[in-house]
Order: sequence, then C-alpha cells, then structure tokens
Amino acid sequence: MEIRDLPIAVFDSGVGGISVLREMVRLMPEENFYFFGDSIHAPYGTKSVEEVQRLTVDNIAYMAKKGIKAVVVACNTATSAAIKRLRELYTDIPVVGIEPALKPAAMEKQGGRVLVLATPMTVQANKFHDLMVRYEDQATVVPVGCPGLMEFVENGILDGSQLKTYLKDLLEPYLQEPADAVVLGCTHYPFVKETIADVIGPGPHIIDGSEGTARELLRRLTEMKLLTSRKTRGEVLFEESVPEKIELCKRLLG
Repeated sequence: MEIRDLPIAVFDSGVGGISVLREMVRLMPEENFYFFGDSIHAPYGTKSVEEVQRLTVDNIAYMAKKGIKAVVVACNTATSAAIKRLRELYTDIPVVGIEPALKPAAMEKQGGRVLVLATPMTVQANKFHDLMVRYEDQATVVPVGCPGLMEFVENGILDGSQLKTYLKDLLEPYLQEPADAVVLGCTHYPFVKETIADVIGPGPHIIDGSEGTARELLRRLTEMKLLTSRKTRGEVLFEESVPEKIELCKRLLG
C-alpha cells in the first residue's frame, strides 16, 4: 500500500479526541483514520508529565506498528507532555498536536477577559504558560483547572443536572467579572459545550481548537504530498484500551 493511502493516527487519553476527529473527517472525508483512546489510564490531566509522556509515546508506537502516515495528538495534556519527543521520533511524517485556542480568542476579543478551561496538568504546564505570555498584551487570560470534567464525557454524561451543578460550582467564582470569551482547552469539553454555555450565559464566545488542528493537519499533508488519491469516502477504525468505550466513540462521532 502507498504511504498516502495509509490511515492517519489520532490519539487521545480517552474519548475526547473524537471532537478533533470529527473536524478532520469533515474536512478530509476521503482519508482513512485510526483512532485510539487510552481510557484505561484516563485522566491524563492529573498524572505527572513523565507518566503522560511515557503513555503517549508507547501508545503511538503501538499505532505506528500497524502502518500510519501521520500522527495527531488530539489531547491537550498529551501534547504538552509529549509532542516534542514525538517529533524527534517521527521525522518523516506529520506530527500534529493541539493546544488551547487562545490565539483566536485573544485576537477576536482584544483587551478582553478570556477564561481557559483545561485539565489541571495543562494549565500548570510550561507550554501553556508560554502560550499565555505570548498573548498577555492582547487579552487578560484566566486559566481555570477543571478536575473531574473530562470524566463526565468519559462516562457518557453530556448534559443533565449533575453536570450543570458541577459546572456552576466550578465556574461561579470566575464569572463574578464579565468574560468575553471561553476557550475549551481539553478535547473532551466540546461535547459538553451546550451545558457550559447554559451556565456562563449568552455573553462570552466559546472557542475550541478542533477546527484549527484539522486545518493544520490538512496543510501538513498537502505540503508533504501525503493526501490520499482516493475519491470515495474513507473509513474510521476505532480502538480503545477499554473496549466497551467503542460504542461511545461511535456515538460521539455521530
């Protein structure tokens, strides 16, 4: 098989990366995708950087053995911990990560107040602090660690009173001052976007990085002449370290 007809590997610490996969399938419907979720070790956001890097590198090595033409780390936490190492290991194919969509939020709401919802590890990581510094002249950036939020999505709880109560308790202290934008800094969070919007009210614009990541992958594949020549719709293969999650993956992809 030609390399350009191999699948694109999409990795996440659980099922949240389906939000990124969804955008890539929409943008590149002819491509084959291979999604692996490591729910057995979720959440990554409360682990050490070293452990997250090891898990990410090991899982992508497992995927690469099956034949892939690109790597997408569809997890903000794993990107922060492992993207540099992955780019050292896979020099001949695109390796694309995701980061909180702070740039579009800061550019759109210049001088505004931007809340960034993310896992505790993401908001503590050097990569995120470097990102904050880059845009501190454009906006007031307020990081909000959200321990426990990804677990709602992992358990298939995408709405309801339990989720709403959790979000109200979490976000109320940050909503005493008006927010102009809210960045969803974890790939799980777009699946609970409606409930987040309900809690924060109609003012702030909610932004996530899925579309930007999909566009970056398309750019890199085009640049390296790795786009498939196939004209028919591609396939999506799901694999999970917790096999029972595969039905949830399919449901989230829609």
